[in-house]
Amino acid sequence: MSGPSAGAGPRSFPEAVAETGHDPAAPAPLDVPRTPTGSAEVDAWLERLADADHLGTDGHVEVYEDVHRGLRDALTALDARPGPPAPPAQHGNRS
Repeated sequence: MSGPSAGAGPRSFPEAVAETGHDPAAPAPLDVPRTPTGSAEVDAWLERLADADHLGTDGHVEVYEDVHRGLRDALTALDARPGPPAPPAQHGNRS
């Protein structure tokens, strides 16, 4: 039979930390890839999401709300910029 001996219960918290060197209750990075968008401002906000990797779940909301606010402001700024001029109206000759 391989693995723990029969009758051995789950490891205690201190045993798990001592065995793995990692506190299983500690925050762990999600390792979600963040693909650059080409917009420095948007990319900076997306990188801010990495801050949540080092926080307990109770700290995630603050990071997510901050990123949401920043991305919303970036989109609002895009809406405020004048776009390219509209093409001239085409008037066809009608006979």
